[in-house]
Amino acid sequence: MDFGGGDEIRFERLGKAGVVTLTRPQALNALTHRMIKALDKALDAFERDAGVDVVVVKAEGRAFSAGGDIMHVYEARAGKPPVDFFADEYRLNARINSFKKPYVALIDGIVMGGGVGISFHGSHRVLTENAQFAMPEVGIGFFPDVGGSHLLPDLGGSFGMYLALTGNRIRYGDALWSGLATHTIKAADQSAFLDRLCINGDPESVLRGFFVPAKHETAQPVLEAIAHHFAQPSLADIVASLERASGADEFAAKTLATIRSRSPTSLNVAWRQISAGLTLSMEACMKMEFRILNRMLTGHDFYEGIRAAIIDKGSTPQWRPADLAEVDAASVDAYFAPLERELEL
Repeated sequence: MDFGGGDEIRFERLGKAGVVTLTRPQALNALTHRMIKALDKALDAFERDAGVDVVVVKAEGRAFSAGGDIMHVYEARAGKPPVDFFADEYRLNARINSFKKPYVALIDGIVMGGGVGISFHGSHRVLTENAQFAMPEVGIGFFPDVGGSHLLPDLGGSFGMYLALTGNRIRYGDALWSGLATHTIKAADQSAFLDRLCINGDPESVLRGFFVPAKHETAQPVLEAIAHHFAQPSLADIVASLERASGADEFAAKTLATIRSRSPTSLNVAWRQISAGLTLSMEACMKMEFRILNRMLTGHDFYEGIRAAIIDKGSTPQWRPADLAEVDAASVDAYFAPLERELEL
């Protein structure tokens, strides 16, 4: 089945399933514009096809998807920002969230950023013991987009705010108990699970035979600390809470150091974004994120973050402004202001 994805993404009709496979393992299945447009066309076809009962998205290699192709963003910095790439990606995220058929993401490996956007808005998020989830955007001067403002606020114990402001990775057990994952299975069972699903077409009944509950990896005292610190009523209060505890609490000290290494602008935007998303629909979240995105593409920190992480690997980014105290409310407000051309869904 050819929907224009070339050799970057494969589409198959296997029994009762429409199967999507990301095929850029050498690039950790980072999403390109071509992949996004092809997946959207495939979902059109699968949704119309009465013989397709379920859609499955999986990937080749050791990563499900490490995110979007941000090198393309960096290379376009001197010309026209790739707004259309993000617009199509955000529309796809919203579409997956409202897809009328079961949508199963089979995640075995790293899933971050754009990879989260094409997997965690579906009805079934199935992770193996090899899965690692993260929304690390504040570490590259960006923000948790692709529906992060819809996905993360729903997690209990302020866990979503913690993930947004630190960018820290979690494994499949923490993903399951927090509600990010709906099911966990053994990596060795993936082929058998997919074979059975293609025959049966009903993920609920098939998963009953493969589901192996994973225990959360984060200790209860740490979860309680996260719930306490990250429930504070402002970003400044979160930082102050961590500062007060850092002298005697290793978790607080380490988390504070992590946050202080992130882009101060991104932290402020992410805090407000996640706070606002709690009461917004997926569609409203995507429109909000598109407003933020347009401003990020004309700013400094996103390109500086890409430079430090990818171009000059391992170097320390020089954020502007460099300190949380230097980010004023008006500059944060500007990221959320209406656009002349809003995202159309």
